[in-house]
Amino acid sequence: MDKLGPLWCFLVFVFIYTQTATINGSTNTKGNESVMGVIGAIVDNSSRIGKEERLAMKMALEDFYYKFNQNLVLEVRNSQGQPIQAALEAMGLITQQVQAILGPQTWEETSLVAEVGSKSDIPIFSFANTTPKWAAERWPFLLQASTNMFNQMKAVAAIVESWEWQRVTVIYEDRDSSATSVLPHLSNALREVGAEISQLVALAPFASSSLSKELARLKKGQCRVFVVHLSLSLAEKLFEMAKRMKMMERDYVWITTDPVTSLVHAMNATTISNMQGILGVKSYLPETGGHFKEFHRRFRKRFRSEHPEENNHEPDIFAAQAYDAAWTVAIAMRESNKVPRLLLEKVFHSDFHGLSGKVEFIDNKLVSLNIFQIVNVMGKSYRELGFWSYGHGFSENINENAAYNSSMKVLGQVFWPGGPWYTPRGWTLPTSTNPLKIGVPAAANFKEYVTVEYDQSENNISYTGFAIDVFKATLEELPFYLPYNFLPFNGTYNALVEQIQLKIFDAVVGDVTIVAGRYQYAEFTHPYTESGIVMVVPVISKTSNRAWLFMKPFTMAMWILTGVINFYNGFVIWLLERNNCPELKGSVLNQMGMLIWLAFNTLLSTNGARLHSNLSRMTMVVWLFVALVIMQTYTANLTSMLTVQHLGPTVTDIETLKSSNAIIGHCSGSFLSRYLVEVLHFNPNNIKTFSSTEAYAHALKNGEIAAAFLDVPLANLFLAKYCTGFTKAGPTYKAFPRGAPLLSSITEALLKVSESGQLRELENNMITSAKCEDVEPDKETPSLSPNSFLVLFILSGGTSTIALLVYILRVDKSILRHKIMWRVMRTIMGHWGSQKRRYSRRVSDVAENASNSRNTFELRSQV
Repeated sequence: MDKLGPLWCFLVFVFIYTQTATINGSTNTKGNESVMGVIGAIVDNSSRIGKEERLAMKMALEDFYYKFNQNLVLEVRNSQGQPIQAALEAMGLITQQVQAILGPQTWEETSLVAEVGSKSDIPIFSFANTTPKWAAERWPFLLQASTNMFNQMKAVAAIVESWEWQRVTVIYEDRDSSATSVLPHLSNALREVGAEISQLVALAPFASSSLSKELARLKKGQCRVFVVHLSLSLAEKLFEMAKRMKMMERDYVWITTDPVTSLVHAMNATTISNMQGILGVKSYLPETGGHFKEFHRRFRKRFRSEHPEENNHEPDIFAAQAYDAAWTVAIAMRESNKVPRLLLEKVFHSDFHGLSGKVEFIDNKLVSLNIFQIVNVMGKSYRELGFWSYGHGFSENINENAAYNSSMKVLGQVFWPGGPWYTPRGWTLPTSTNPLKIGVPAAANFKEYVTVEYDQSENNISYTGFAIDVFKATLEELPFYLPYNFLPFNGTYNALVEQIQLKIFDAVVGDVTIVAGRYQYAEFTHPYTESGIVMVVPVISKTSNRAWLFMKPFTMAMWILTGVINFYNGFVIWLLERNNCPELKGSVLNQMGMLIWLAFNTLLSTNGARLHSNLSRMTMVVWLFVALVIMQTYTANLTSMLTVQHLGPTVTDIETLKSSNAIIGHCSGSFLSRYLVEVLHFNPNNIKTFSSTEAYAHALKNGEIAAAFLDVPLANLFLAKYCTGFTKAGPTYKAFPRGAPLLSSITEALLKVSESGQLRELENNMITSAKCEDVEPDKETPSLSPNSFLVLFILSGGTSTIALLVYILRVDKSILRHKIMWRVMRTIMGHWGSQKRRYSRRVSDVAENASNSRNTFELRSQV
């Protein structure tokens, strides 16, 4: 638009010579009565939309007169659908001092008219369905009086999601720059539902030869879902050609947008027959209310009268929007006294329900519609399937009790092109004449995954390896035949993946890692091997500097429990033998020393003959058995630790590599070079590339590199071949996958191969084929925990506890017996002394005393 200055001068020159040829479309609502103002309009009189808009605007100003008794003149000019002509007509309207201009229909026309109007600050009310964001800043007097199509693109995406199509081809008009504003919204809407635009096809409006060539090219492709965003005239040519090329038959899907769908009711029988089975999305036109019904009746009558050449006389969304625009401008002119800026201000404050819906302007644009109608062309006309509402989904009606669903399937059966009852899958299979071109990396670093061999004598190329075997096994699980040809590729893996986007290859088979950088170029199947990146480093012996190795055979809990059991058994034996051994008596300090000595002497002494108690001997026998088992186990475990070599990684994390400025390696042609620098932040000068497993092993052994970074499956293969001397270290770094159309069937078949065990079998065959060149090292001997001796500890502790309880019971009984005997002896001695003191008394007294003494003795004895 920066080149409009020279164009403006050209228009002025042309206008001088063409003004006399301008068609005067002046419409005065009441003859020569007092006129409040003049409104200009630019339409294409040759199009159905232009005819409807012209009549609707006239009816709006007539209704304005009948309501307010104020007369407005409508000056209508014919643009003939040409941007230059529209600009010339705008200049003519400005010379007639119009207060506003309504129209035109396309953005190409609108942009020139806006440039013309900006010179005189004339408000322009465009009927184009899209307006760029920058237009409001360049032309403050430009308003979009028609609803934009952004929400309609979400409705299209919802249809695609409902039938699980994943790729669509968009066909748009080359000269319609408004499509460039709509297509990004369609692309975003499709991406939100897991689909995408496979290709964009721009059609020239008047080139029939290019139309047939484009359709022939699309027919050879695999995508069968087409979104048509064209003008009505070009859409009619498209469907006529498509039917002739047998592209309106089964397995094809056609989805149309406005203005095609909104004008289906006005199409002739020939056009309808060419469009059988298409799905259409159109703006919803509320047909309820007395105002619309009256407008509908009057419009049909007058349209039939003014345009008898048209077969259908029903108004559509374009007529309703033109009526609302003219009414909005008329109301604003009534309140603004013909001042342009005040007129715009009044328009910006408009807020009412018109024929097309809510009339309100935000950011110089009419608010978007939220309801769209879904139609299906069949028979001699079309069928209204239902509605799609923004934020709600599909429904059969839009009343208060409407039931909404995210899937279009709730709207019932759809009549598809060719008349099949099943839903088209949206893509077609390659044929034997056009097989899939499968790219294979010719210089794979690990030949076990992919090997490409050239046979010069037979002029033949063979493809073998794990990836090739998995691909062939997957194709056997497909429910259809899929022809293909392998093609070698010499280059980096990134370049190999980019060939898919460049249409050189249809797919790639090989040891290709799924990473974000390649995600934009191709679709990926479900990964059939573990994904990620690991670090492989040499190993070193870990037997040096092990001063505390003698503690290693047992865990800390085992050492503590052994000490507790020792001390407990020593205490029990000390208690049982202290009365029989003078050595166990003495001061408290001496007894404590003897207690500790007994606790550990039991492990090394078998002097059972020195024990005097059977309880002590029982405790000692059990504990000696447990001690013997523990000592033998300890000796065996310690011996294993001393004789077996234990290996560990030379480097445990990437921070050590970076801080030491170490040299590292990776596969040549891999994405890892960029990943190591940009993600893991290695110095690019410290990175080397290698092309074989032997080169890796040699570089790691002689210290040329400190570590090698490999994909997980390649690292597993490398370690299977070099099973000693190297190990994995550090974490696994992950990458991310994606999906696509034929991809769903391939992924499903791949999962069947995995679930059947065939994938594991192929992987095992590949790993076992890489024979280990060294001996597999023994694993590190683990420390033993109390769980290994739990039964023995319970047996020893339980035996000691039983002996202790028996001893306590014996001691209690002995003490009680001695106490009773002592009391009896004291009683007898007391009685004998009393008789010696009283031998001189009377016989009766003696007898009485003797009787009392017996009673007392009996009482004490009982006590």
